[in-house]
Parts: sequence; structure tokens; C-alpha cells
Amino acid sequence: MTIAPATTANFLWFLPTHGDGRYLGSSVGGRDVDLSYLRQIAEASDRLGYYGVLLPTGRSCEDSWVIASALLPQTRDLRFLVAVRPGLLSPAVAARMTATLDRISDGRLLINVVTGGDPVENKGDGVFLSHDERYAVTKEFLEVYKALLAGGRVDFNGQHIQIEDGRLMFPPLQKPHPPLYFGGSSDAGIAVAAETIDKYLTWGEPPGEVAKKLEAAQKVANARGRSFSFGIRLHVIVRETNDEAWRAANDLLKHLDNQTLASAQKTFERMDSVGQKRMLALHGGSREKLEVSPNLWAGVGLVRGGAGTALVGDPETVAERIKEYMLVGIDTFIFSGYPHLEEAYRFAELVFPLLPLAHDRGHSRRHGPIGEAIANDFAPAERRRGQS
Repeated sequence: MTIAPATTANFLWFLPTHGDGRYLGSSVGGRDVDLSYLRQIAEASDRLGYYGVLLPTGRSCEDSWVIASALLPQTRDLRFLVAVRPGLLSPAVAARMTATLDRISDGRLLINVVTGGDPVENKGDGVFLSHDERYAVTKEFLEVYKALLAGGRVDFNGQHIQIEDGRLMFPPLQKPHPPLYFGGSSDAGIAVAAETIDKYLTWGEPPGEVAKKLEAAQKVANARGRSFSFGIRLHVIVRETNDEAWRAANDLLKHLDNQTLASAQKTFERMDSVGQKRMLALHGGSREKLEVSPNLWAGVGLVRGGAGTALVGDPETVAERIKEYMLVGIDTFIFSGYPHLEEAYRFAELVFPLLPLAHDRGHSRRHGPIGEAIANDFAPAERRRGQS
């Protein structure tokens, strides 16, 4: 089975509600990530033409629904990819929250379905379920949640969820519901994805491994008479030259001590997420040989859970690597970089002109001066990179 290549792509940025800084695993250069700073990132992402922003979820993060609600009035076109957590919320309450935020955002809501991969954190949230049980809950949750958002009256008697006369009085703006994003690398996760979601997400493994994973997921979906599109979550370190980019990557780790590294690895090892285990396998907790595929660097994953790889290089190189993922079917990219405000600008300004954007809002909305006037007499010519 072959997945059709993506001819255009959407690019999302990341709101670092769990903290931000110039270095990994250290408070050196750390920033106060308050609402004002998050607003700066959201406004920049909106102006630069990003399709949307991802808000993370978990006990290390500010609540994604509250932050999205606070930032909606500060943005115009930007979409907000916000998490629902089966097992933490009832599907009826989650459906009301979803419909409300979709309505007040004028249809700018995207939903990220997250099952949770850290048993210790899950127990702190009151969830005492095994890996496969969490996916069983997710399947039942999504069946009820989607039916409510589509306008149905729901009676449901599942193993984990029971609903009588469930109804949603105020429907979402997007029909039948906001797009559902979901990432799950295990067989149980893929089975849920195949039956329920719209966009299947993966973390940044080498393109060949990503291709195998997407094909396996699509095969399961096809067997159920369904299909979905694909997205990937990555970091990015882009500079004017490849040498500068690799220096910047190595600099991210300059204040990371061995004790912090060992503590992070110990935490990752307790997690039952198959995707997290795949991230861990890329570097094995070692600082050596972190380039796991051409221009794909696993250093972020030494201390950061979840997405742990970054594309590293000059603009042309990074654009070519992105296009390699598009060739295997990826049409949505969720990027981040440290610090997130500056890197949102850097990536958009250096790499967007080299990519086939599905929604090229940033350039079409330019109204101010582009570059400083030359000799106080004339404006520099705006041109795409590579043009003479």
C-alpha cells in the first residue's frame, strides 16, 4: 500500500506552557512564561502565517483550555490545537467545552486526543488504568463525544462509560466537529485511531521509519473502511549555514549536567508510551551519535518528554528534509524551537519561502515595510530565496 505524497502542507508552532529558555535541562537563560509571553508567541505565529499552535497538556503545563481562551481575542486567523483527555473528563463535559470554544473562536479549534503515557502522572490525576485500558476508555469516549458534537441524543452503556440521554444544546461551528488529531504508536493506539480520528500524528523518527508507521496505521484504517491524513511533531534548528545550525544544536546542551540527564532518563523509562520508547531508542540516553538520520538530531529527547528530535541545518537543507516527510504523506507539521518566540520568526522568515504552504497567510497580509529602506531612498526588493 502506498500513501500519496503531500503536495502542500500546513505548519503549526508550539506554545511552551511548560516553560521556555535558551538551553535544555537548565535554568540558565530560562524565561518567565507568563500570559504576556505566550501572547507574544501567539501573535507572532498569527502574523507570520502559521496555520495554528499546539498547546501541550499534563501536570507540567498550564491548562490548555484556559490559555487558548485567553489568547483567542489576541489573534485573528490562528487555530488552537487543544487537548482532550479521555479518563479525566466525561465526554459530555468535553463536548460542551469543545462546542463553546469552537463557537467563540469562529471555528479556529483543533482537538488533540491524548491518552497519557506516564503511569505516575496518570495516578496523580486519578487514572489507575493500564496502557490498553486507557485506549479502551479513549475509544468509548470518542464514540460518545463525536456523537454529541454531531447533534445526536446519546445513550451509551460501555465497559467504562455510561451515558443516558446525553445532549448538546449548542453545537460546534465546524461540522460535524472540529478536526481530531491523535498520536498512538502501539497496536491499541493505532486501532483507536483507525476507527475514530481525522489526523494521525507521529513524532519525528527518520523518514523511512515514519513511512512504515504511517502505512501500518493506514492499513488498519482501510480495513475499517476509513482513512485519515498525517502529521508530525518536530523541533527545528535553522540558521543561515549548516555549521551555524549544528553549533546552535550543540549549544542547547552546554549547561546539561550528567545528573540531570540521568534523572530525565529514569523518568522516561517508567513510561508505558510506545512512542516515548521509540524516542528513547533513538539516543539511548547517550550524548554520542545524536544525528540519527541526515539532519535529524535526537538531542532534545535527552531531557524532554514527547517529541525529542529536531531538524537541523540551513534553510535549504531543512526545507528539503521537510519535503522528504511530505513524500511519505505528511501534510501537517508541528514545529518548535528554543526560545520559541525568536525561533518562530526565524523558521517562518527563512524556511516558509521555500515550502509549498497550504495556507500562505503571512505573505498575503504584509502591509508594513519589508526590510529597512536603503539610503533613506528606496525599499529593498522582496524576493524568494534562490531567485537572482
